[in-house]
Amino acid sequence: MHMLLNRRTLLRSAGALSAGLPLPAWAHGHSPGLTRDMPMVSGEDIRLRIAHQPISIDGRTGHAIGLNGTVPGPLIRLKEGQNVRLHVENALAEDSSIHWHGLILPFHMDGVPGVSFPGIRPGETFTYEFPIRQAGTYWYHSHSGLQEQMGHYGPLLIDPAGPERAPYDREHVVVLSDYSFVHPHLIFRKLKQMGGYYNRQKLTATDGEAMKSAERLEWGRMRMDPTDLADVTGETYRYLVNGHGPKDNWTALFQPGERVRLRLVNASAMTNFNVRIPGLPLKVVQADGLDVRPVEVDELQIAIAETYDLIVEPKQDRAYTLVAESVDRSGMAVATLAPAPGMRADVPPLRKRPLLTMADMGMGGMDHGAACTPEHEAMGHCTKGEPMRHGMRDFSVAPGVAKTPTVQSISPMPVDRMGEPGLGLADVGHRVLTYRDLVAAEPNPDIRAPSRAMRIHLTGNMERYMWAFDGVKLNEVKHPIPFREGERVRITLVNDTMMSHPIHLHGHFFELQTGQGAHAPRKHTVNVQPGGTATFDFTADAPGDWAFHCHMLYHMHGGMMQVITVRPPEETA
Repeated sequence: MHMLLNRRTLLRSAGALSAGLPLPAWAHGHSPGLTRDMPMVSGEDIRLRIAHQPISIDGRTGHAIGLNGTVPGPLIRLKEGQNVRLHVENALAEDSSIHWHGLILPFHMDGVPGVSFPGIRPGETFTYEFPIRQAGTYWYHSHSGLQEQMGHYGPLLIDPAGPERAPYDREHVVVLSDYSFVHPHLIFRKLKQMGGYYNRQKLTATDGEAMKSAERLEWGRMRMDPTDLADVTGETYRYLVNGHGPKDNWTALFQPGERVRLRLVNASAMTNFNVRIPGLPLKVVQADGLDVRPVEVDELQIAIAETYDLIVEPKQDRAYTLVAESVDRSGMAVATLAPAPGMRADVPPLRKRPLLTMADMGMGGMDHGAACTPEHEAMGHCTKGEPMRHGMRDFSVAPGVAKTPTVQSISPMPVDRMGEPGLGLADVGHRVLTYRDLVAAEPNPDIRAPSRAMRIHLTGNMERYMWAFDGVKLNEVKHPIPFREGERVRITLVNDTMMSHPIHLHGHFFELQTGQGAHAPRKHTVNVQPGGTATFDFTADAPGDWAFHCHMLYHMHGGMMQVITVRPPEETA
């Protein structure tokens, strides 16, 4: 039986309790909407156990790594202003760890082996202890090896010290993820052998007719595939909601007329999802744990490691389908919103797989029919007297990018794509969220102008499956990226690859530069679209060493990670 509560049920239950029995922490005005397969832990002292376990998806059993016997791990529910001690036992035969994704805490509690602590050795217990200085929807996961792919993740909610800005009657945690019955190290090995190993959606004759012949030749000349939107696809993945496959029909209950808060977490290893609920508008009220001015859309793309809180108000006494379609449309995670268990709405078919475009190749700012200018001739885009042509510019004109095998190409004319909805969503015919739609509910705490700027290139070689920042993989980095404590820095990420990269900065929030001024949306993860740029300002206000990486697990494992260090000014002089 599903254990689901709303406020009215909670009040009736509370009235029946003896006055001497304490209510659980969440009972004071909150309704977790938990199911029997996602237990909750809370309080000052919490115990978690990392161990191997079986997982059952749509009737098939596989091998997983879970926490306290479940995948996802238990919901950790905390309160802003409290202190917490999390005692984590490692029952694996290998080192493990937990990173508290998006939490502001002392760097030695951040949970990244080799950066902020040694890791948790087999049979040992490590105690994380830190104050809770924020509220919102977050999550936690392993930062050791490829354990995250095997189920080592879970949701983390922090109730605000004051009232909720966006009130609701009922809430549900919706953890999206991907799982393969193939071991993650074997997946990585196959990707190293052939970058497009899992792409079974190659160009068809129909696609060829839709694509200009010259453009198709250009793709072939550069040995790139416009159908290669995702490295790992539905060919091997099963897409999950709270650990359940589409046939399992995970159900979130509601009563018609209620305001239902859906706390979305993308805990995938490699999958960006396009989320919609046919027949219901989605009111976005929080992004990456921080409140935003409510904005209503019909669909949104949630990148790996992002969280979004949505309010939906189903008026009809019927079931609705929550669809989380993989970005390459090779599969979907499915859940049901319904007034009663056992109900199910129609599941829409997968939409047609989109194709990458010249903009995804970093040519969004080029007029390919224009005459060749001296500047573009110098960059190798054309020859004097000829029109502009497609092609990647020479490495020497990308300052700071090392000439290494990790750099397969450089985007010739990358443009800011934060006002775009994400791959495949430009022509869906309804409202789709973009980063420019997000407006912080409160003014940013630091609105100083940046004192310096940095430009960081996201580079890769799909054929050799190598990934890096500025052409340098993590194992080749000689020094961390230095920052002075308290300084304001503007960072522009330039995506020189044809894959999206959700970039996560540990220990800090940053302000996306989307034209919102003092109300710029603050996030800890930003998805940089292919051939595009994303710019953010941040205050280096957390002393210590912090991971900075792509949250596509196999990209990070393949080298797209570095460390930033924040030191007092006297130590960096």
